[in-house]
Amino acid sequence: MILVTGGAGFIGSNLQAALWERNVESVVVDRLREHGKWRNLAAHPPARLIAPEDLDQFLAGHPPVEMVFHLGAISATTARDGDLVWQSNVALSQSLWEWCAGRGVRFVYASSAATYGDGGAGFDDDPSLEHLRALRPLNLYGWSKHAFDLWVARRIAAGEKRPPQWVGLKFFNVYGPNEYHKGGMVSVVKVKHDEVKAGQAARLFRADQPGLADGEQKRDFIWVGDVVEALLWLRDTPGVNGLFNLGTGTARSYRDLAHAVCDALGVARQIAFIDMPEALAGQYQSFTEARMERLRAAGFVRPCTALEDGVRLYLQNYLSKPDPYR
Repeated sequence: MILVTGGAGFIGSNLQAALWERNVESVVVDRLREHGKWRNLAAHPPARLIAPEDLDQFLAGHPPVEMVFHLGAISATTARDGDLVWQSNVALSQSLWEWCAGRGVRFVYASSAATYGDGGAGFDDDPSLEHLRALRPLNLYGWSKHAFDLWVARRIAAGEKRPPQWVGLKFFNVYGPNEYHKGGMVSVVKVKHDEVKAGQAARLFRADQPGLADGEQKRDFIWVGDVVEALLWLRDTPGVNGLFNLGTGTARSYRDLAHAVCDALGVARQIAFIDMPEALAGQYQSFTEARMERLRAAGFVRPCTALEDGVRLYLQNYLSKPDPYR
């Protein structure tokens, strides 16, 4: 049995679909609420769906869990409730780590590229305490993910009991199907698709750094299918442990992304620049690029999908269909 927290969410439901295709029994920990999130699981329902508040009771029953994929979190970069974010993103992660360590259960968790802050300290996924302590996240979400990375690093350095396999993945900018419930946190690909499909120009933020041209802010955009392949590889490769980046290893500009959306829709390229919202001022990463050497050295050598190919897959295989869900 595989336990997937956040399994009705974006990345979690794509992983759940892949486990379903492999005929692997899974238990999803999540809330469906009232906004159609159930559709993320419609084609591949789990064996059981557990509300987060019922997780402790479920685990106390000593279920035969082989592995935990801990993907659930408050992921909004604009989150403001520090107590709620700590409880959801740090305390729950600590509790699951300790349960897995005590029961001999493998544990893979989602960290984030947001832990790197403005990128001034680079994007090296060095797991040492010395390196991690130099990072300065720009927002509450990134800080919460960083706090758990540090908590894990301290336990590893102290030689404390750990799960038989433990892996933290610093996800970069993931895009693809089943993200539609995320509101303002959907990928830029989906937002630009909606704008261009409505006959508008793709709107991009003006650069807020001296010397940086509008539209030349760059991120490491990764197709969700590549993320799922990495997660499945970790399940198949129990000897891999550590903290790793998960991106393509190549930063691409927002201008490139907007052009890829226009090309996939078969319309003329058109971009309009707008001012950055106050809510993002001082918290916006203008450049991210995953260093992938450590994960490649560990054995995950599958090539990542190029931005243009991933955008075309997303738009033509999902967003253009009556049912856009995986």
